[in-house]
Amino acid sequence: MTSAVRSFGLSLPDYPWEAMAPYLARAAEHPGGVVNLSIGTPVDDTPALVQEALRAAANAPGYPTVHGTPALREAIADWFERRRGVPGLNPDHVMPTVGSKELVAWLPFLLGLKAGDVVVRPTVAYPTYDIGATFAGAEHVAADDLDELDAGTRARVRLIWVNSPGNPTGSVRDAASLTRLVAQAREVGAVVASDECYAELGWGEWDVQRGGEPVPSILDPRVCGGSHDGLLAVYSLSKQSNLAGYRAAFVAGDGALMANLVNSRKHAGMIVPFPVQEAMRVALGDDGHVQAQKDLYRGRRERILPALKRFGLAIHESRAGLYLWSTAGEDTWETVGRLADRGIVVGPGVFYGDAGNGFIRVALTAADERIDAAVERLATGP
Repeated sequence: MTSAVRSFGLSLPDYPWEAMAPYLARAAEHPGGVVNLSIGTPVDDTPALVQEALRAAANAPGYPTVHGTPALREAIADWFERRRGVPGLNPDHVMPTVGSKELVAWLPFLLGLKAGDVVVRPTVAYPTYDIGATFAGAEHVAADDLDELDAGTRARVRLIWVNSPGNPTGSVRDAASLTRLVAQAREVGAVVASDECYAELGWGEWDVQRGGEPVPSILDPRVCGGSHDGLLAVYSLSKQSNLAGYRAAFVAGDGALMANLVNSRKHAGMIVPFPVQEAMRVALGDDGHVQAQKDLYRGRRERILPALKRFGLAIHESRAGLYLWSTAGEDTWETVGRLADRGIVVGPGVFYGDAGNGFIRVALTAADERIDAAVERLATGP
């Protein structure tokens, strides 16, 4: 008697960073050790006041709330008004998430998208936008404006991802650009989800501390006309507060969408632990540590950017965020290899879509000593 063996598991592409193993090995041979400027994980300490808030909330025997404590939701609403130019956000229209990546991955499914629906993401983009569409059985397409799509595809668009400031490019969409996209989305009845987690890290014309303009949110009245209908803003404290290890993020926007998301996540048990909710509340109320962290990144950026140029790299966009989007005018892997021979590991642009071929992403998330080591190696060679 024979029995069929059934196959289980999702059919997904291999996790792209696994392809970096040989380049990490090459870089590790450098006598001065590896300078890892690839993935971009924060390396500086979590602020002391946030650590203390986590400890103070450690006695948490009961189940936390999916919707978030009222105090946390008030803190998020206050933060949106103070830092993002979004007045009067209803705290009921806010919810903490287990980091922003899980929301990016699961939002198409939670919105009820299905086969035949289309998710639009930026031309050069974080790969999880495509994975989220795959989880829902929907189609994903790359475009920065709906006018780039044919009429048939445009009619099937149900979700549009915006990422401003962008990962990996560091591009910023101004209020007029966002307003245009919101109008296009509303014409076809699509949701716009705006991934804004680098918004506090603007440079040049977007560097508020140096006289620049704040990066606009999708919920800014200038963008949405005072209505959050069909709009969601996604934010993470990983970057501005060094809370990547806490998985501390949130989403806010359209009240009807938020109520449905809260209900669905209750059924699925997608809950931010109470101590993390308390840490988020405290972090959102303190602007000082955010400024101090940005100053660290600014210093690192100002040291390594000219060194990359002297090495022969052209810097594109990179107007905000934690990355320098660069090209040497050659195949991506050629540049990755040449830098690995200097003990420097960077992110391959090909991980972010076909339009990323020929580019690399250089992260600013390394300790000052490692940044200085990279600057020296870029000037002197291996």
